[in-house]
Amino acid sequence: MGNELIKKDVKYLNKEFSQFRQNLINFAKTYFPSTYQDFNESSPGMMFIEMASYVGDVLSYYTDTSFREAQLSTAKESANILMLSQLFGYKPKLNSPATCKLDVFQLVPAKGSGADIEPDMAYALTIAANMQVATEDGQIYHTEEPLDMNQDPDITVYEINSSGDVARYLLKKQISVISGEIKELTFDFNDPKPYDKIILPDTNCIDILECRDTAGNLWREVDYLAQDTVMEDVANIPFNDPDLSQFRSTVPYILKLRKSPRRFVSRVRDDGRLELQFGSGISSDADEEIIPNPKNVGYGLEYLRRTTTSTVDPTNFLYTSTYGLVPQNTTLTVKYSIGGSVAENVGVNSITVIDNIEYLNETGLVDLTSTKESIAITNAEPATGAKSKQDLEHIRQNAISTFAAQNRAITREDYIARVYSMPTRFGSIAKAYIVGDTQINTADKEYPAETIMNPYALNLYVLTYDDKNHFVGCNQALKENLRTYLSQYRMLTDAINIKAAFVVNLGIEFEVIPQPNFNSNEVVLRCIDRLKTVLHHTRMQINGPIDISGLISELDKVEGVQSVPTLEVKNFFSSDDGYSGNEYDVNKAIKNNILYPSLDPCIFEIKYPNRDITGRAIKP
Repeated sequence: MGNELIKKDVKYLNKEFSQFRQNLINFAKTYFPSTYQDFNESSPGMMFIEMASYVGDVLSYYTDTSFREAQLSTAKESANILMLSQLFGYKPKLNSPATCKLDVFQLVPAKGSGADIEPDMAYALTIAANMQVATEDGQIYHTEEPLDMNQDPDITVYEINSSGDVARYLLKKQISVISGEIKELTFDFNDPKPYDKIILPDTNCIDILECRDTAGNLWREVDYLAQDTVMEDVANIPFNDPDLSQFRSTVPYILKLRKSPRRFVSRVRDDGRLELQFGSGISSDADEEIIPNPKNVGYGLEYLRRTTTSTVDPTNFLYTSTYGLVPQNTTLTVKYSIGGSVAENVGVNSITVIDNIEYLNETGLVDLTSTKESIAITNAEPATGAKSKQDLEHIRQNAISTFAAQNRAITREDYIARVYSMPTRFGSIAKAYIVGDTQINTADKEYPAETIMNPYALNLYVLTYDDKNHFVGCNQALKENLRTYLSQYRMLTDAINIKAAFVVNLGIEFEVIPQPNFNSNEVVLRCIDRLKTVLHHTRMQINGPIDISGLISELDKVEGVQSVPTLEVKNFFSSDDGYSGNEYDVNKAIKNNILYPSLDPCIFEIKYPNRDITGRAIKP
């Protein structure tokens, strides 16, 4: 009995120094009552107890901290939030640039005489991408796309000669600019190193513009190294696509998918710098020599191999282009932009300086010296959107949202978000709506055919804006770009039918009783302005109803309105008057004072608010 071990009660809930200290004292008093009894603060035994409590407190702190920092929802250290966010598939933005539209002007001489006089478009310039412009105080901006002044410019007469004939014309084109100074660095690579990295020295990097090696090969940025296809924008010209080029005025680029063995990913470091990591493909042999394709072996055909020249090792795929190639015996030139501060948000007509410009039509057929000297620029709208790097909480929430989407489109919300996120250079989507497709069920011959849901197809209804911000259907080029863009995210079994929603043009007629001592005309005008705001096209959605009672409530809030006796909704459909041509029975579509859309997805639009919204004041 004397040699039996006593099972000691150990408490595991202590986490702080004082708790560890008191628990050790109680432990010693319980299990060693005759061994040690001196628990004075200055005793040697208390020194060891407090040293053990200190160690326990430190270990407890680091255990709690490690667990907290391993969870994105609770992490506090910037390095961990950045690492976990990028692990979740979200790339934090170091800085956000300002953007705006830039008006570009140039002069061209006239040619011909009399009624046949016209601009000589041989002098129209083609400006390369990355034209660098600036404000007078040094804020730098650049273009991301080339600009062809010969493609549908606005043309006005600029100069008349002494004979009264046109001497020169003024061409005007508009292009988007983004803030940021363009920098260029070179990095040398010798012997190949799998997953080699380079680090850009700047802490305010906005975007990687280009990465090219000495052989002229383009290295493309991807979301992850296993991504072997990238989106590439191709100029929408007859040479690239003769069928879709007719829509190049509204869709200047066609979206294509390209294989890209030369690729890299970028990550944000804790110090604010950007790290570029390349793939692992270091072998000069073809992939089929490293991992033979079974389809090419054993067929007995002369042009196919009967045996392989290498041992099949499960790790061999690491040396192929599966994760991209690694640069070797070359020099990479990385072009990137830096900036991102509120100082880049400038007002109208602030961007007027051309710092760097390159022309693509140096053919020598005509002397372009004078027309180059005539180039002028200005921003037709304020430059907005610039801000410093995202705060940690913003990064955390964006990463959680990105992870929820899983880089795919499954739910209705996923598809709508992807549609709106398509880069505008591939076309602009104003409104989108998606529903399941239907089909006719004829499987059961004993019963009449019925319409049922088609589980393998979706109908995506989209609209865009015309040059006056009116809803119109998308052209074929825009549909093709959208279909290609969504193909990267859709479910394999999902077929997407892209269609145009119907536009139903409406008008409003109302009567109001003004309050005493208020000008009737002013009250009516305020009511019209209120309806213009409430029914603005940006607030309308495909298959969205209109609450007529809500419209009356809005008018009741207008200053000077005593009551709204009547409010009537009408349909305008005459195409001769500029309307959509879609006739709609408004009265039948109103239930419980709510105007519902048709079964075929449609959107309500007040196309000409100044004439389609009318009102009058009446006496009580």
